[in-house]
Amino acid sequence: MGKCGITMSKTVLVFLNMIFWAAAGILCYIGAYVFITYDDYDHFFEDVYTFIPAVTIIGVGALLFIIGLIGCCATVRESCCGLTTFVVLLLLVFVTEVAVVVLGYVYRAKVEDEVNSSIKKVFDEYNGVNSNAQSRAIDYVQRQLQCCGIHNYSDWQYTHWYEESKNNSVPISCCKYNMGSCTGSLTHPEDLFQEGCEALVVKKLREIMMYVIWTALMFAAIQILGMLCACVVLYRRVRDPPYQPLFTDGTYA
Repeated sequence: MGKCGITMSKTVLVFLNMIFWAAAGILCYIGAYVFITYDDYDHFFEDVYTFIPAVTIIGVGALLFIIGLIGCCATVRESCCGLTTFVVLLLLVFVTEVAVVVLGYVYRAKVEDEVNSSIKKVFDEYNGVNSNAQSRAIDYVQRQLQCCGIHNYSDWQYTHWYEESKNNSVPISCCKYNMGSCTGSLTHPEDLFQEGCEALVVKKLREIMMYVIWTALMFAAIQILGMLCACVVLYRRVRDPPYQPLFTDGTYA
């Protein structure tokens, strides 16, 4: 019965290590996705909301690949040192993921306040020139989220860009996709996106954070199973060391 149990644990552990390799690739992809998204929205919130979690996820993904390699070798050879290292590294990754989940929930509640305090400043710095980082960010967000202004298109009337341009219009990025003749003129508001960007940026950021949280929770559950299987194999290895035949003089082979 004991032999069957350890064989099953080793089989499950090797399978889980293969999952860890796949998980490493998935985590690096998710981290890269969050990182790219951060680059487009970084003017609206601080690094702590997406950049730091993205780097953490990529780091965890790289570590998981190494853990999978150590786990496979240690499981096949039933190495006490290898299995102990495997469990410690898994525990380290598990604690990191728990920290990411906790921080994700904490900062998720603060997202709206952060965006509210920064979005007006970003809109005030808009000048319509592509070389200006704030202008590129706003034009990208308005096109990507199909929004215009902070709460609606009329918010542009209170910006420095509107006062200086004096053409009674909003940026072209406010134009609906199916309006080819749209020039951003406020005399044709039906050609413009009606929803403001503030609420949509908050929604987008919360979606990204929930994406990170659920990913971390899913892989944390898999790691718990991996640690349990490794502990079973390690326990059996310590309790029942491999048989070593004796020489005629009484020494071990």
